[in-house]
Amino acid sequence: MAEIVYMPKLSDTMTEGVVADWTVKVGDKVASGEILAEIETDKATMEFESFYDGVILHIGVEKGAAAPINSILAIIGEKGEDVQKILAEAEKAAKTAEKEEAPTPVPVKEEVKPAVVAAAAPTLQPIAAPAVDDNSGRIFASPLAKKMANDKGIDLSTVGGTGENGRIVKRDIDHYTPYVGASTPKRAFVGTESFTDEPISQMRKTIAKRLAESKFTAPHFYLTISLDMDNAISARQQINSLEGVKISYNDMVIKAVALSLREHPNVNSAWLGDVIRRNEHVHIGVAVAVDDGLLVPVVRFADGKRMQEIGTEVRELAKKAKSKKLQPSEWEGNTFTISNL
Repeated sequence: MAEIVYMPKLSDTMTEGVVADWTVKVGDKVASGEILAEIETDKATMEFESFYDGVILHIGVEKGAAAPINSILAIIGEKGEDVQKILAEAEKAAKTAEKEEAPTPVPVKEEVKPAVVAAAAPTLQPIAAPAVDDNSGRIFASPLAKKMANDKGIDLSTVGGTGENGRIVKRDIDHYTPYVGASTPKRAFVGTESFTDEPISQMRKTIAKRLAESKFTAPHFYLTISLDMDNAISARQQINSLEGVKISYNDMVIKAVALSLREHPNVNSAWLGDVIRRNEHVHIGVAVAVDDGLLVPVVRFADGKRMQEIGTEVRELAKKAKSKKLQPSEWEGNTFTISNL
């Protein structure tokens, strides 16, 4: 009997995944525990194993494509089974479940809105000569354009205006060429608009969502202090003079923050809506910049580790983050987060 493999939820914040690569193709035999694909989540690229034995009958998401969780990733069964029938039954079951979960619609009075006619986009027309007031002979120009023309020694009567009603503006001075009679009118500059759309990775989508949630759902306040780091600089030089030992200022900050949280446990807490969770352990999240954005691996029990141990662990976690090899256990559970210096 055929089994449907659905897009898994590989992290707590994952809503969709991208198939980074398939290790199998239609017609291949697979066994339970064998790697089917590499799935890119919002935080890492993870290997996804098969839970079934059989033949790959169908692949529902092409390499490089994104799909929401619980969508059909593949079908595994016996050779010769009717794939279209399986897909149709799955689609029917999904619609039935969706219908059962859907709330009963509430009748609403339809409001008739007046039709709105979109105005045609304005078209730049050639400007034959500067705008002049018929009564006074004064040339219309912005104050900035007048100043620029005066500085450059440009006669405004020879400048064609591209502003409203032919008014001379800054760009006309920037792109000035002398106006010579009505037979050679100055035309408004017309450029070519172009752009490139770049697909957004799952990581960037989640970063944007989380930053917005943080900014708009939690009160913010900022504390700033100045520190004399002379003693820290001296201590680091002495420690790094020892053979086989190397720490960074970032490692020192992690250790200092961890000890501070141990001394002030109220800060090592989290707002969970109906309770405040006061953590008795100290796990420090360290922000690491990667090509697609930002990841926050966690140094666990940082208050009890030496700076050398912290430094080694941070370097290993940063390497995994940049190669997208971090596991959920390495990015979850931080009680406090700092930026990476």
